[in-house]
Amino acid sequence: MEYLKGENSNLRALEPEDLEFLYTIENNETFWEISHTQTPFSKYLLKQYLENAHLDIFEAKQLRLLIEEKSTKRQIGLIDLFDFNPQHKRAGIGILIHPDFQKNGFAFEALSILINYAFKHLNLHQLYANITANNSKSISLFTKHKFKKVGIKKDWILSEGKFKDEILFQLIK
Repeated sequence: MEYLKGENSNLRALEPEDLEFLYTIENNETFWEISHTQTPFSKYLLKQYLENAHLDIFEAKQLRLLIEEKSTKRQIGLIDLFDFNPQHKRAGIGILIHPDFQKNGFAFEALSILINYAFKHLNLHQLYANITANNSKSISLFTKHKFKKVGIKKDWILSEGKFKDEILFQLIK
């Protein structure tokens, strides 16, 4: 799929060999706030998830893709379309780059690739992202892709005993 390839990174479907990477990401507590996770995942549960990851986005209502560095094929992150609604032609979008690979432009390129895919191949009208107000890296990433701040959900996320606002961003085609 040429439309999921970039200059420095590619997006691809999850494979069984991604189990260790997925396990590491999903069980890293520093990511739990953005993934709304509260408990660790077992390898057994993640293996079952991978076995069903082949489901079509129209069936599963979500799509999780692995971001890999093009030259080395190293796993560097994940990017998701979720809350996929073909009737209203919209989906949520989320991205996570492993800390070892941040600040190298991978998030920017992966987001560009997925935005293009969503609008051209899934025929979506809009994408949205929910970002905590203190996540300046993500806010910068999404605003560079022309996402507009359209609302604030006050005290939306409880993290480490404190409530945080969550900002809703939209990109309308």
